Amino acid sequence: MAAGYLDILRARHAARLLAGTLVGRLPNGTAPIAIVLFTRAEGGSYALAGALAAVYGLGTAIGQPLLGRAVDLYGQPRVQLPAAVLSAFGMALLAVAGFGSLPLAYAAVALAGVSTPPLEGGLRALWPSVLGGEDRVHRAYAMDAVAQEAMFTLGPLLVTLLVSLRSPAAALLVINAIGVLGALSVVLSEPSRTWRSAPREAHWLGALRSPGLLALLGSFFFVGLALGSITVAAVAYADDHGRESVYGWLMAALGLGALIGGVVYGARQWPGRPERRLRVIVALLALGYLPLMLTPGVVAMTVLVGVAGVFLAPAVACSFIIVDRHAPRGTVTEAFSWLVTTFGVGAAAGTAVAGPAVELGGTAWSFAVAGAGGVAALLVLLATGRVLAVPGHSAVALRGSENDRNGAVEPGFSSGHQA
Repeated sequence: MAAGYLDILRARHAARLLAGTLVGRLPNGTAPIAIVLFTRAEGGSYALAGALAAVYGLGTAIGQPLLGRAVDLYGQPRVQLPAAVLSAFGMALLAVAGFGSLPLAYAAVALAGVSTPPLEGGLRALWPSVLGGEDRVHRAYAMDAVAQEAMFTLGPLLVTLLVSLRSPAAALLVINAIGVLGALSVVLSEPSRTWRSAPREAHWLGALRSPGLLALLGSFFFVGLALGSITVAAVAYADDHGRESVYGWLMAALGLGALIGGVVYGARQWPGRPERRLRVIVALLALGYLPLMLTPGVVAMTVLVGVAGVFLAPAVACSFIIVDRHAPRGTVTEAFSWLVTTFGVGAAAGTAVAGPAVELGGTAWSFAVAGAGGVAALLVLLATGRVLAVPGHSAVALRGSENDRNGAVEPGFSSGHQA
């Protein structure tokens, strides 16, 4: 199992690109907790902290696909690094100016969010040219999903460490400075400097003109909704049991489950079309969410949450393959960025819905939101099965190039035909 991942990391530039992307995305992964801690340290209310975090999230949702399209048009270095610097400037402005002017604080977090560089989509556009073989690209997508889980687990811990050693303002400055260094490492690499998007048809919808991509985005909105609702439901469950530490255990179990699922999924080659496989994985994901409504004791609940997380990383990894198969030529970075945005918007919707669900029906109802989200995601995939079906003839692309449909499919495929 480990040998396959080591093979990926030993490929030239692979470790640097993965590490640089994760470090570059650190500000984005830690922004909500960093903003909340800074706001509270400055005497602001939780309502203000939540509003600032929401503005940041909205800005990111707007900026990712726009910057992704810019990367496809102008290349990675000309977009990624300036965006990273501008995003860091926004957070630095918040840290230095504080809340002397609320409009300035909102403008600062909005700037930081909108300017968040699309490093995630950029990395996935680079994998085919860096790794070549379809089985290695498939494994890299799974490793990418696992690495994200690790980053979103360790990132908040780093923020709290910096806060304890120095201050919330220092944490904002340091995290974002580190993020710029990560983006710099990526754009100075040879694959990033030489990468060029495939020729694209001029169209105002860009990647969204693909019906298959729209179907996938519709499903992953509900996957994001399910995940977002669990974060709120876990807080309510911890409150019911009178121990704040319970929340940490549940979130750790969710992350551990995703890590295990991603590692196992990426360790082998899977037969059949990824579109069909995604339906099975999302069905298992939904099935894992439903028992959470039982809200048993802490030990049993921790186990259930861990099991529920097992199929998240495989679903994300499989979706990466499908995005690349359905994105119109020349739009792959934008397409991946739309997936990030849709997932994030769904997560925000999940947190918004789960809160009132707790007030109306208690903790079980908030976990029911997660189950409903998983079922809705599956229904979207089932309803759009024909749209998601890969046609028998795919556009011919240069092997290893961006949007290469021959080099970025899963094992058992070539030019859209099952072997």
